[in-house]
Amino acid sequence: MRKRTKTKPVFIGGVQIGGQDAVVLQSMTTTKTEHIDETLEEIHRLATLGAEIVRLAIVDGSDAAAIKELKTKTTVPLVADIHFDYRLAIQAVDAGIDKLRINPGNIGSPEHVKAVVDACKARRVPIRIGVNAGSLAPDLLDKHGRTAKAMVESAKRHVAMLEAENFTDIIISLKASDVALTVASYRLAANTFPYPLHLGLTEAGPVTSGAIKSAMAMSPLLMEGIGDTIRVSVSGERAEELRIAKTILANTSLYEQSNLIACPTCGRLSYDMMTLLAKVEAYLDANPTTLSVAVMGCAVNGPGEAKDADIGIAGGREEGLLFAKGRVVKKVPQAELFEAFVAQINAMIQEK
Repeated sequence: MRKRTKTKPVFIGGVQIGGQDAVVLQSMTTTKTEHIDETLEEIHRLATLGAEIVRLAIVDGSDAAAIKELKTKTTVPLVADIHFDYRLAIQAVDAGIDKLRINPGNIGSPEHVKAVVDACKARRVPIRIGVNAGSLAPDLLDKHGRTAKAMVESAKRHVAMLEAENFTDIIISLKASDVALTVASYRLAANTFPYPLHLGLTEAGPVTSGAIKSAMAMSPLLMEGIGDTIRVSVSGERAEELRIAKTILANTSLYEQSNLIACPTCGRLSYDMMTLLAKVEAYLDANPTTLSVAVMGCAVNGPGEAKDADIGIAGGREEGLLFAKGRVVKKVPQAELFEAFVAQINAMIQEK
């Protein structure tokens, strides 16, 4: 694990953010929160996929009221995402929410901010200040433009409102859909605040381009030790968001998962490698391991090109090879490759 920038530890339920070398993975539901059964199903699915914290959209009183029942049927910490209505924030806290995501500046008067802070203090509920490049105050835009300085100045204003009430269980995010602005904003924030930072590139786009943009924005920050929790936001299935996030973290030495290597294929391919690859990927998602796994296109180059893989498969016309660390373990009929892979990987796990 890489050493993280030193930040204040903040607890969301039993999950620590900041003050440690780990980076916490989180996601957000897509359901209407008041639809309890559907929301519970999605919370459980996200938790199974690796989310350590799950955020809920709280749009009205019905959503806020649902939190109480949701909390009795889940173990993963829940976050209430609230805009404009300070009363919803207080209702969410009273219902047992583990964390609020608000902007103190858009929930009304200082008295409203104080009311929310008092409720959070009483129940030890932290607050994430969410600054967004698309909703910066006009005076900041006039003075600094849509820049990292404007983003951090906005965060300073919100932080000051909470600190004025002696409240410091704070997490900060500074989200933009622009990679360079995101990176610059978080770098400046890391040198400005003692609080943990929630990394994200907002509205990143469709899965493929969103994954690339998210990796470009978050990887350099994570490599520099910046960031304490992460949420990838792409227009696609939440499973894809979490897969992208885990891959980013794994490739910055901050998450342990299998390293899946796959051949790009060429004219030598003589079997349905893509179907096999999908089955292997699904198996590894459901059965996490730290092994390096290779799915290769042909038996000629497979074991050599993926010689560092713990375990690998290379297909052929009628049969394929199962190999480990570049050494062929055995030849397997084409139809039995996946089952042989599962058996071999389970044997290797047991040996460890």
